[in-house]
Amino acid sequence: MIRTHRAFDPHSIKLVIFDLDGTLIDSRLDLVHSVNAALRHIGRPELPDDVIASYVGDGAPILIQRALGGEAVDEAVIRKGLEFFLSYYRAHKLDHTTVYPGIAEALAAIQNSANGVPRKLAVLSNKPVVPSRAIVEALGLGRFFSQIYGGNSFPTKKPDPEGARKLLEEYGVQPHQAAIVGDSHVDVDTGRNAGMVTVGVTYGFAPHTLADDPPDVLVDHPNELAALFGAA
Repeated sequence: MIRTHRAFDPHSIKLVIFDLDGTLIDSRLDLVHSVNAALRHIGRPELPDDVIASYVGDGAPILIQRALGGEAVDEAVIRKGLEFFLSYYRAHKLDHTTVYPGIAEALAAIQNSANGVPRKLAVLSNKPVVPSRAIVEALGLGRFFSQIYGGNSFPTKKPDPEGARKLLEEYGVQPHQAAIVGDSHVDVDTGRNAGMVTVGVTYGFAPHTLADDPPDVLVDHPNELAALFGAA
């Protein structure tokens, strides 16, 4: 179901920016396994899958910090855990990760906009850029995106709007002509901070974070994204 909190003209949207984890791809198991491998490596107990999944969205350093118990953890322990996590995830990032059903079809429809001018599509993730690009290519989504940025592409991460503003600048698009699609408040806050249309998806990792301060539009399934952008 599409729930609109603030309407927008889909034909005015020239750029659509997508989050990666929990939006385009279901990477839950590989992230969970990698975090628990890091916890084992430093002698900490493993965590339940749903707990780890709830920590995803703000980048690898914050993910590991949360898994280790928060801000009171010694930085050297976090660094050791992070290094192992990144190494393990690099080798296992595609063990179980898949594209959500309907995403490829939705991207193709959104890209071929109704007014005859192809939309630009980009990825802005808080995951490091190298695995982000490798995953997008390996799962056959690379043909849709003309740019992919990760959490280490800029000095700041989402919800800071730096990455979003860079994409607007690269494509010569005004904020009101762009939309960001993501599964958490991090993406919604990024879009708001950049002045863009915000779209939240409830099928991802963190739908609970969209409840208190909803995005402009909420969708429950990837195939609704095509309809939302007037491309169905």
